[in-house]
Order: sequence, then structure tokens, then C-alpha cells
Amino acid sequence: MKRYEPFEGTIGRTLADSTPWWPTAKHAEPGAPNVVVILIDDLGFAHFNCFGSELVTPHIDDLAAGGLRYTNFHVTPLCSPTRAALLTGRNHHTVGMRGISNWSSGFPSMRGHISNHAATVAEILSDQGYATFAVGKWHLVSMEHSSSAGPFDQWPLARGFDRFYGFLDGETDQFTPDLVYDNHRVRQSRTVEEGYHLSEDLVEHAIEFIHDAKSIRPDRPFFTYLAFGATHAPHQAPSEYLAKHRGRYDAGWDVAREKWFARQKQMGIVKEGTDLAPRNEGVEPWDSLPENQKKLACRLQEAFAAFLEHTDEQIGRLVQDLRELGELDNTLIFLMSDNGASQEGGPFGILHEMKYFNGILEVPDEAVKRLEDIGGPSSHSNYPWGWAQAGNTPFKWYKQNTHEGGVHVPLIVHWPKNIGARGEVRHQFHYVTDITPTILEATGAVAPGVYKGLEQMPIAGASLAYSFDKPDATSQKTTQYFEMVGHRAMYHEGWKAVTRHQHGASFDDDRWELYHVASDASECHDLAVQEPEKLKDLIDLWWDEAEEYGVLPLDDRLIELFGARSRDNSPHPISRHYTYRPPLSPIPPQAAAGIGGRSWDLEARILRSENDEGVIMASGTENAGVSLFIQDRRLFFDYNIFGEHHVLESTEEVPQGESVVGVQFRRGARDAQATLTVNARPVGNKHFPFLMRIISSIGMSIGADQGSPVSKRYRGEFAFEGTLRQVDIQLISQTASGENETAALEGMARQ
Repeated sequence: MKRYEPFEGTIGRTLADSTPWWPTAKHAEPGAPNVVVILIDDLGFAHFNCFGSELVTPHIDDLAAGGLRYTNFHVTPLCSPTRAALLTGRNHHTVGMRGISNWSSGFPSMRGHISNHAATVAEILSDQGYATFAVGKWHLVSMEHSSSAGPFDQWPLARGFDRFYGFLDGETDQFTPDLVYDNHRVRQSRTVEEGYHLSEDLVEHAIEFIHDAKSIRPDRPFFTYLAFGATHAPHQAPSEYLAKHRGRYDAGWDVAREKWFARQKQMGIVKEGTDLAPRNEGVEPWDSLPENQKKLACRLQEAFAAFLEHTDEQIGRLVQDLRELGELDNTLIFLMSDNGASQEGGPFGILHEMKYFNGILEVPDEAVKRLEDIGGPSSHSNYPWGWAQAGNTPFKWYKQNTHEGGVHVPLIVHWPKNIGARGEVRHQFHYVTDITPTILEATGAVAPGVYKGLEQMPIAGASLAYSFDKPDATSQKTTQYFEMVGHRAMYHEGWKAVTRHQHGASFDDDRWELYHVASDASECHDLAVQEPEKLKDLIDLWWDEAEEYGVLPLDDRLIELFGARSRDNSPHPISRHYTYRPPLSPIPPQAAAGIGGRSWDLEARILRSENDEGVIMASGTENAGVSLFIQDRRLFFDYNIFGEHHVLESTEEVPQGESVVGVQFRRGARDAQATLTVNARPVGNKHFPFLMRIISSIGMSIGADQGSPVSKRYRGEFAFEGTLRQVDIQLISQTASGENETAALEGMARQ
């Protein structure tokens, strides 16, 4: 017969005149290390105690004391792009991840997933015989492909990971997350009341995966990518951690920045001669703030600090487990942030971050009424600009920006077996693309030129390994461009040109600044006037790099790209008519019918006996959402506007037997109204004072409320007890006034 697989034995007529042969299983090189990459979200350069702050991170500090701290390490200004560059060793535009994976611009630089012409480090290591695990935040699949319908070709298991446990979108509720196990959605193992928190759950699964591998195949090294939801909003932590931080930050952000900067200089984290950057525009002197603004800011910072301490505790659990397994000594650990501290809390901070994305400025006099909710399940908080800049000490600006506050983050490398130095710092310039080359060098793996029949893009990064035991070695990374929604920068041999783009302005009008960051790391002394030729050379170099690495065309769209694109052969048909037939898994926001910010009709065909009740459709969480349900024989619609419940109750009972119940939702310029229907007859209507355009990072569930309850009128999932045959949702085209309101909203959210 024709042979389709290699066979190096012989086959005769009988076993006696045949020679068996077994192919050699792929296996890593003898002594190859385990690799663990721990990624923390939206964490600034100073936030670890061992990088200057007075926050509580003892387990992270222990890793630093046993390894190296890289003080000149850089990333992209947003999460998905950093993840793409981290896992491939290529620049984020090159692999199709200009921005977050919720976007798809129609250009090669922004596809919402990593190009298949760029094998991930997990794919490379898997082919070398490694066991590979991804745990936590993925955010590298187009969000319209993140539902349980797939396609699954850009989910973790299709990009080199043997196992996955975590969430696919950019954020999730830490107490009631949208969880995925391998290629299917699952419910959390216990409730908030039973002590559930996502960070603990993630580490428990990371430990389980490692134990499964090492118990059965101790000869195989493992690669574990642990990407926490922490410390991205919502800032949520167990109550005992929140209590520990009460009053710790009452002195305010100005005092904190000064203290943290002094500690950084004392530790050698920043070089002598570095200045503390001035307060960013919009950050007011702490002593000038009204009392309510101080109270709110302190409580929001306490929630962030508690969240970080709790995360540190989970990292300590993982490290201790590796120690007990006898694996820590030969495990190469990278611990880093994906971008600088977030500016998305606005000038005051915010109890519900989705207000920021809806253009609402939540004022402190309102928010302080709910101080006790902050950090718990009933908040979706983010801290104010002043505390974000403190986290970025000594730098200016934030996440999204290409100034150092957005791209300069801490990196800790720990590998006892092969790094002799302990507790030292390294000042060489490096970038996130350099992690994969370092892993490849450490493991002996080689990036293929062709993978699964596809020509591979060249690796752009440079390994850090040369610096492990050579503190004064010259940096092998000399040049790196930066770009994010029009913000641009060019680093070359100690110099940096940078511009902070204003949305909608001509790129030709951007004002470029120039810094000698080798001696002015905090970008305090603009040399653009003194060194015009140097500035011109760097700008010209930026355009050259942009051409080489696929940055163009320049595109400053941000919120505009969140909307689903209606087309056939997608989750969003041209008709904008959606039919859902339970049972089905929860549907993530960008794969579900997009009911935020627009008019829509819902009809549900049901069969019920006299007392059957429960949820027909729910979208969101207790912090913001919509829910249509039957209770006490009546039909209810709860429009939960960031914790303010506007409840519409039907004027008639829902009949027994077969019926069609529904809601007709109509948007105004910034308000809305709803009409309940039973068998096509109106049975109640209500006006809502505000229209939620972006509702929640938790999507839609049919036949139950599979998250924290959107409505206070029920507890738990409140699954429908009758028969829910199908739910039809028809989206209705926006009016011109609606489009104008959307444009205004986008402008507000950018400020």
C-alpha cells in the first residue's frame, strides 16, 4: 500500500521476517527550563513595591530579590497589541494588532487577531515537546468570533496552547466572570458569598495544569502564560483586603509621588539626575481638592492597592507551588505589565467605569454616597488621573499614550539555575518583542521559517539573555518605533521623539517633542528647539520603520471601531435580525445583538403554566444592564443605568399556555423609552432618562441571567421555569440625530 507516514522498519509477510519501528516523539532539549510569563494589566512603572511604591507586593518583591529588575523595559500602550508582540516577538502592527482585538479596521495592521504568518511562542515550544498552558485574559481573538459558535481558529488552543482557562475579552467582572475552559464556556465553581474571586481561580487552574503535566510526564517542561485580569478595571478585591488599605493613601497623590520617586532613586531604579515629571494636565494639586473628591480618590486608590495585594498573594501561591514541586530553580519567570497605568477613570475616578465609555463624568459629590461599594461586586471602579500618574512615577501621561507613562513598565526576570545575579537592576533598553527571543534562546527552540505551510514573518525582537550576568553590557536593542491611535514615538540610541496626537486633528499638525532619554528618562527637558536636525532624523526614521513594519495607514479611531460590522456569513447579518434558541451559552457583547445605544424589538415565544417565572433575556451585570423577565405573573423590564434601576411592569398578567412576550425599545438623542408587549398588544411603557451606548463587558444570556443579577428583583440566575422556544431580536437603524449623539459621545470619551 502507499505509505502516508514515515516508517523506517521492514514489513514482510509475517512478524518473523518484519522489523518494527517507532517514530521518535518530539521532546525538548535535556535540561530545558520551564517558562512562566506572568502578565499584569494596566500597572504602572512604580506600582510594585520593589519599583518604588509603598504598595504591598511582598511575593513580587521576593522574585525581584532573587532575580533581576529591568528598569528600561517598554511595551505598547494598550493590552492586545502588547500581548501580540509578547507572544510572537514581532511588532504589533505587523501581526495585525494595531489596537485591541475588539477592532477590525479593514487593513492588515488591524485584523483583531494575530496573523498565522507569525507563530506564537506557544506554537514553537509545543513543536519542541513543551506542555503549554494559557490562563487568564486572552484578548487576541476578534470579539465577534468569541462566542461558543466560534470559529475557534484564533482561540488559545488553536494558537499553540494545550489547555486554556480564562476569559477572551479585554476585561471581565472579577466576582462573576465570563469564563472559558478550553473551547467552551463554563460557570464559576463557587459564588461570591462562598469566597470566589477570579485571580484565585486562575492560579488554581494554573497549578492544576502544571500538576497534571508534571505528575504524568515529569520529563516534559512546561510553558505557562498567566495573564491576570488584575489590575485592569473593575478594581475588585475580597473585603478583607479592602479593609487592610483603609486610610493608607489619605496624604494624597502628590505626597505619594514624591515618596515613591525618592525610593526609586534610593533603589537605583531611576538614575541620578532624573527629574520627577510635573503633574499631567487635568491632575490638580492634592491640597486644593474638595473634601468629597479626596474621599472618593482615596477609596478608589485603596481598591486598586487591595486588588494588587491580592494578586501578589496569588503569584506567591504559584511560586510556592513550583518550589514544592522542585521546579522553581529551573523555571524562567518573566513578570511584567502590558502598559502603563490607565487614564480611563477620568479626573475624579469613577464608581462605574462604563460611565466613562458613555461620556458621563461622574462627579465626586454623587459617587461618595456609595463609597462602601467601591472594590466590591457592586462597583466597576477605576481610579482618577492623579493616582494613575502616581503609579507611573516618575513619568508623564498614561496608557494609550506613547510617552513613557504609557509604555515604560516594570519587568522582573527570575531563573535561579541560570541567572547568578540576585536582586540587581538592569538599565538596558528593551521592548516587549524581546521576550520571545529570550525564551527561544533559553530553551534552545528555533522559530521556523515556515509553519503549517505558511511563510513566517521575521522575529523583530532581540534576546535579553546577554544581560543576565552582565549588568554593564551595551544594549542590543537600539531602535524601536511606537504608535497607538495616532500617538507616535521613535526611540533610537538613547534619543526619543514623541508626539501626543489630538483626535481628529491632521497628523501633519502634531507637535513632536525630543528627549535624550538616556539622561532624561522622565521626558522633562524637550530639546526639539535646540536639536532640530536630531528631531528631523528621528521623525524620518519613524516613517521608515512605519513602512517596514506595516504601521500605515495612520488611523486615530478608537471607540468608533467597537461597533459590529453587519455582513452576511457573520454573527451580524445584513438584516440585523437575530434568533436565539435555548439552551445556549452566554453570548459575549460583540457577538450578540448589539442593543446598546440603538432602537430594537424583542419577541419571545414562551409556554408557561400559572406560576412559571424567570429571565427571558439579560445583558450586563448588577452594575449596568438590561433584563426582561416574568415575575408574579407580570412581565418586567429593568433598565439598570449604572446601578439606578428603572423598572417597567406590565399592566396585565402574562397568560398561561402559549404566548409571545416582548419589549420595544426606542432611543432618543440621549434618552430612551420602552413598551412591553404581550401577544403584540402594548401592556405598559416607560421613559428612561439616559441611553446606555456601551452597557457592559459581560454579554447576553437567554433564559437566565448568567452573571451577577442585572435586576434587584431577583437573586441568582433566575432561570425561566417554563419553556422558552426562541427569542427574536430586531435591531433598528439609527437616526441621523442618533449618529450625531454618537459622535458627541466619542468626543467626550476621548477627553
